[in-house]
Amino acid sequence: MRHLAGTESLALPGLQAMAARFDTQEPIGDIEPLGRGLINDTFSVATRTRGYVLQRINARVFPDPERIMANLLVFRTLLAEHDGAGPRIPRLVLTRDGAAFTRDAAGDLWRMMELIPNAITLTRIENAGQAREVGRLLGGFHRAAATLPIERFGVSLPGFHATPAYLERLQRVFRDLERSPADPAIVMLMEFVDRHRWLAASLDDAQRTGRIRSRIAHGDPKLDNILFSTNRADALALIDLDTIQPGLIQHDLGDCLRSCCNRNGEGAPDPAATRFDLSVCEAILSGYAAATETLLDAEDINCLYTAIALMPFELGMRFLTDHLEGNRYFRVDHPDLNLLKAQIQFALVADIECKETKIRGMIREAFRR
Repeated sequence: MRHLAGTESLALPGLQAMAARFDTQEPIGDIEPLGRGLINDTFSVATRTRGYVLQRINARVFPDPERIMANLLVFRTLLAEHDGAGPRIPRLVLTRDGAAFTRDAAGDLWRMMELIPNAITLTRIENAGQAREVGRLLGGFHRAAATLPIERFGVSLPGFHATPAYLERLQRVFRDLERSPADPAIVMLMEFVDRHRWLAASLDDAQRTGRIRSRIAHGDPKLDNILFSTNRADALALIDLDTIQPGLIQHDLGDCLRSCCNRNGEGAPDPAATRFDLSVCEAILSGYAAATETLLDAEDINCLYTAIALMPFELGMRFLTDHLEGNRYFRVDHPDLNLLKAQIQFALVADIECKETKIRGMIREAFRR
């Protein structure tokens, strides 16, 4: 019996049986692992004429997976009712009895979606045109989502992007370690966190005081979740919609820039080589501003630099917390991977701070009315 890499508990016959629950209208063929996701188990499913994506939702991360599906269905329905011109969203495939998802014997939720044809993901941004396309796609998503009634959406992942809570948890875990961490790298990272603790509450304070407001956000618009055409020129769709919920679009844009402008990636072997690419940043901001037009007001724009610095800081804290807790959340292939990823994210924060004046100038130029 063959097991698929990275999904040791999922044998091929069981996956075929699970895929067969969905109404693909054709017999199931090959099933293979898909993508580089750290949370859900994801597979490509082939039939004779079409491709599909089969996913098991990680219940340890998403305590209410039904809410994920409800938000996704509402999002698709409302966009279609509005004008049908919103961003492309993968079509859900219903089960043979007409449900949007099914559960296995362990109670885990499974769903199936269309595999968008003639589409690829990029491992890195290769030119300014691709970067502008990323900004255009995310901006189009936010502009379309802004037309939807936010009260129709529930919270699928409580506490997501609650940066002060991430800081508090990291500090608690660090204090509660039974043994003082001998690794000087951990001590150095905690000192970095302490120097930047003010950053954790920056966007929360702006929202609490009414400077910015909650909107429908994607939640995870990193480069891995953007599909491009096979000619690598056109951004086609945003995928991985599990975290669509009320949130801050500043988090979205900041996280997109965090992902795309770190050209060496999240797992590079040398954190000291981490750099924030200004040319990619400028092109993404240009594409985003053109697509959103007047969606963002002056206060929204004033908070963008803070969001750009905040998102790698937040993710770095999450990686470090997971390392200290024994790698329970993010999937890793060696014990110190989350520690390395935390070092890279904090190095990105430091480089962003060195380039603050230039980044703020790019923001002003992109959003010049």
